[in-house]
Amino acid sequence: MRVAMYYSNRDVRTEEMPVPDVKCGELLVRVEAAGICGSDVMEWYRKDRVPLVLGHEIGGTVASVGEGVERYKVGDRVTAAHHVPCNTCHYCLNGQHTSCDTLRHTNFDPGGFAQYLRVPVINVDRGVFKLPGEVSFEDATFVEPLACVLRGQRRAGLKPGNSVLVIGSGITGLLHIRLARALGAGRIVATDVTGYRLDMARRSGADMAIHASDDVPGRLREANGGRLADIVIACTGAASALEQALHSVERGGTLLVFAPTDPGYRMPLSINDFFWRNDVTITTSYAGSPADYATALELIRSGAVRVRDMVTHRLPLAKAGEGFKLVVSGQESVKVIVLPNM
Repeated sequence: MRVAMYYSNRDVRTEEMPVPDVKCGELLVRVEAAGICGSDVMEWYRKDRVPLVLGHEIGGTVASVGEGVERYKVGDRVTAAHHVPCNTCHYCLNGQHTSCDTLRHTNFDPGGFAQYLRVPVINVDRGVFKLPGEVSFEDATFVEPLACVLRGQRRAGLKPGNSVLVIGSGITGLLHIRLARALGAGRIVATDVTGYRLDMARRSGADMAIHASDDVPGRLREANGGRLADIVIACTGAASALEQALHSVERGGTLLVFAPTDPGYRMPLSINDFFWRNDVTITTSYAGSPADYATALELIRSGAVRVRDMVTHRLPLAKAGEGFKLVVSGQESVKVIVLPNM
C-alpha cells in the first residue's frame, strides 16, 4: 500500500509499505479521509522518531475483521480513536483518562496517511465508532479534534451565558467558537493575525473578531460592558498570545491553555496580580477520552456543531506534502484533508 512518510514539514514522501496483518480482535480499516492536525506539523514533538506515518483524524471503511470481533463487519463506515485509556488505573478511576499511560502509548498501525491502517485490540474494544448515515468520511475527521475541544471546555467550566475569548482562529480555535456557541455561551470574541481566519471566526459564530495586534483587553471591555472574558481559550502557544490571554481574563474567570508552547518556554506570572485577589484559574487540556469522541460524533451528526464548511483543501496521498505546507503557513486554509485512496 501507499503511505505518506513524514521526515519533516518540508519532506513528506510517498512510499510503499505492506498492508498490516490483522490478528485476533483487530480491524483493518481502509482510510477514506484523514485530516492534517496542527500537532502533525510540530516538528520538535517528533523529530526523534522520524520517519513515520502520521494521521490520527480519520474516517474509513472496515476492510477486514479479526477473529473474535463481533461488533463490526466488513463494509462498516467508522472513525476511531488512536489513543485509548485502560479504564482501570489511578488516573482513569479519577476521571483523568488522558493522563493514563495506556492512552499515551496506544496508536494506529501505521497512521491515517496510508491507504490502510490496523486498529489494535484495545482500540477496537473502546475506541471505534460507527458513522451514522448523516456523517461523511470528511465529517469524521473532525471527531477527534472536536473531542479534544469538548474536554477543554469542560475543564474550563464553560457555562451558558459566559463571555468567551478565543485567541487564535485556526482549526481548533474555530471549533472552540462553534462548540461554545452550541453550549450557550454569551458574547464570543476571537482574535487572529490573518484577515482570512478572522472572517472564518465571524462565520463560525464569533460576535466580534479582532486582529491580535489590537488592544484586545480594551476592545473586550468596550464590547462586554466593562468586563474582560469569563473564559479565555489560548489556541496558540506564542508567548505574546499567552501574555495577552492573562490580561484578558475577568476576575473569577478561567484561562484554558489549549495549545502547547515551544519547548523550554517559561511563563513569568505574578501570583498577586493574577491569582491571589482575582481568583483567576489556569487550566490545560490534553486529548480526549472515548466518551468525548462519542459526544463529539453526536454533536456533528445532529448539526449542533457544523464542520463540513471548514474543509478548504482535499488532496490525494501523493500531494500530502503540499497539505503539510498549507497547514504550516497558516494562511488561507482551515481544514486540509488527505484522501489516501483517491
